[in-house]
Amino acid sequence: MSEQNIITNETIETLRKMVYNNMDILLQKVKIMVTREDVENIALLSKLFVPEEELDGLTKSMQEIIDFADAINSAPAGGEGFDNINNLSNVFREDEVIASYPVTEILKNAPEQAEDHFLVRNRE
Repeated sequence: MSEQNIITNETIETLRKMVYNNMDILLQKVKIMVTREDVENIALLSKLFVPEEELDGLTKSMQEIIDFADAINSAPAGGEGFDNINNLSNVFREDEVIASYPVTEILKNAPEQAEDHFLVRNRE
């Protein structure tokens, strides 16, 4: 065998690095298409009945949702943040401790109570 036809571990590692480093670019170019079968499978997994005449409309709606999510994901993440866009600082008031009603007064109409707490029945 000639040296040209031999793939070395170094070549494989170089190719792996190239693919790994460019994976985000590769994934951005793949457009996800929602099919009618996808909607049927989602409905089946969700245990929802979808009438036959609504499948095409739902497929179109799901595709629009995916396209919108793709548009948001492709938006640049840099730039000015949205924290404090109104230049407000310390808009909260200080906490003040105020007296509360006595525990006995609060619990006097509770149907069941124990250790100064409301008892809530299990719904099982």
